[in-house]
Amino acid sequence: MDETEFDIPAAMAESVRSRAGAWALVTGFAAYWGEPLVPGDGFTDAELDAAERRLGLRLPAALREAYRLFGRRADLTSSHDVLLTPDELHVLDGALVYRAENQGCAHWGVPLDELGREDPPTVVRPDLADKSQERWEPWEERFSTAAAAMALMEKLLEDHELSDVLESGDELPDGFRELPALGRDFRWYQAPDVLVGAAGDAWVVARARTPEALEALYEAVPGPRSGG
Repeated sequence: MDETEFDIPAAMAESVRSRAGAWALVTGFAAYWGEPLVPGDGFTDAELDAAERRLGLRLPAALREAYRLFGRRADLTSSHDVLLTPDELHVLDGALVYRAENQGCAHWGVPLDELGREDPPTVVRPDLADKSQERWEPWEERFSTAAAAMALMEKLLEDHELSDVLESGDELPDGFRELPALGRDFRWYQAPDVLVGAAGDAWVVARARTPEALEALYEAVPGPRSGG
């Protein structure tokens, strides 16, 4: 796939308009920046049906679609934080929990009273020392948006020779193009064969498609590296 076959700015812009756009972004991104999705990369309907029976509830269409499409792809779901498997899905204080921060510092879920919507909003629950103060807080307005942003950021955070963490204060050179907004507190930038994601003030992470592109990034943005 050459660069003209996957227009990431257009795909990112379309991803926030519909869940079909979100899945098209994940599919194109996976093929262009890693490995194409294949049928075995998702969970089966039987596994998702079993989760519904165990939980006694119906999973939203968008959640089922995401799990069927790429739920088993750790590079898109669990490089840093963790997408729960269907048999790990559980209910906590009025929300269906589907994702956990890698050290248990936060969980993401879908409010139970929104499960009837095809593409429901999501919530986040920080882990606090005073458990009585923990609350579900609004996250993304649509599950598909949360899932697409997760796939891109988890791929950039993959432990891979073409991924690396930059200094959070690094200034990106003029050749980087800011991409459409996708995901709460995330910003995205593109240069030839390089994608950069910034998560608030927490980190700036880059993924290159070739060693040459990564080396060009290092030359453009000097500083300490994590080692890829």
